[in-house]
Amino acid sequence: MAEIVLIRHGQTEWSANGRHTSYTDLPLTSEGERQARAAGERIAGRAFAAVLASPRQRALHTAELAGLTVTEVTEDLAEWNYGEYEGITTHDIRAGRPGWSLWTDGCPGGESPEQVGERLDRVLARARELTADGDVALIGHGHCLRVAGARWVGLPPAGGALLRLDTATYSALGFEHETDPVLLTWNAPA
Repeated sequence: MAEIVLIRHGQTEWSANGRHTSYTDLPLTSEGERQARAAGERIAGRAFAAVLASPRQRALHTAELAGLTVTEVTEDLAEWNYGEYEGITTHDIRAGRPGWSLWTDGCPGGESPEQVGERLDRVLARARELTADGDVALIGHGHCLRVAGARWVGLPPAGGALLRLDTATYSALGFEHETDPVLLTWNAPA
């Protein structure tokens, strides 16, 4: 059975500092570039029927450095829109809003967990279609791909809170008994 491979983009200045980064289009750091090349080594020699990517430069550059040819760019793989919380750390958000959780509260001026879940459901449906021709890669962002993992196994978008995902890591979605969606690999370092 074909697999859906998830690769989170390499490190950026904001990801290194824990700052929420959605629409701010930051480049990879030199460490992020090294991570992206290492992710490419992890999948070297593997053929993909399709490679879907977020339109953000950090995702597209990660794909390039990993040796992947992007076949489709989709806003549906863009990171969770953090709205008013763009560029702010969870610690700083909670200083003004105790108990806040991205996974249950969403972001003022940004997206709710349900909205992100709807986008990722579309991505997963498209990827599942494309697996008829072979493995598919999704190149995206931490929170977005965590929602994809949760939705794949039937959890609500908030289930992504249970799935840590570090920069430039490798994860794979697949099937057991040919029809049951499962996490085959999660957050594996390159």
